[in-house]
Amino acid sequence: MTVPTVERLEASKLHKRSLRYFDFVMAAFVTVLLLSNVLGAGKVATINLPGIGDLPFGAGVLFFPLGYVIGDILTEVYGYARARRCIWAGTVALLFMAFMAWVVVALPPAADWGNQAAYEAVFGQVPRIVMASIIAFWAGELVNAAVLAKMKVWTSGKHLWMRTIGSTVAGQGVDSAIFYPLAFLGAAGWTTDLVIVVALTQWALKVGWEAALTPVTYFVVNRLKQREGIDVYDERTDFTPFEAKV
Repeated sequence: MTVPTVERLEASKLHKRSLRYFDFVMAAFVTVLLLSNVLGAGKVATINLPGIGDLPFGAGVLFFPLGYVIGDILTEVYGYARARRCIWAGTVALLFMAFMAWVVVALPPAADWGNQAAYEAVFGQVPRIVMASIIAFWAGELVNAAVLAKMKVWTSGKHLWMRTIGSTVAGQGVDSAIFYPLAFLGAAGWTTDLVIVVALTQWALKVGWEAALTPVTYFVVNRLKQREGIDVYDERTDFTPFEAKV
């Protein structure tokens, strides 16, 4: 079987190419992002570690690492500018979801519908948590993408595992450092020590997830590069986060 040719390409020239799978990867990225915020952002669960005991962690850790893995794939295969565009698309989607959740929760329930309290408990998120989540996502993902893209140039495309884990250490560190203090510091039931412990545990678990999923990342990245026929390098890329153009 003939192996498709993979062309090394500067990111600025990518707009001239037809991309077969970019839209699907972006859709997966935004889907995972929305699910992570609906299902896991506000819940603290516990994990029992032998010799350590119970450690609290945010339940969103089950989803957020998948978002970072897909973000790594976007940056590695399609370059920083397209990853940044997806991050902005995800940010707008989060804002729209938060606004519509507020509207739907605020609508007066029908007299014979008795599930308003349950609905509010699930979808009536505190504005502080919502904004903290959006800011943390935006900053963390952009740091993750920029670090990975720059490391790819520095390493001449070698050691993908080092780039994905290193960028996650930086990106998830920024995410956790922003989200938990903004969302919960000073809130009822959240002591300063608990905020710090949960933030550090969240960061460590996310990085661990990223490391564990490295074989999956390698597989998807290699397949996409072969199918697209490209290997993008951000050699003269403008890394400003305040744009969405490619």
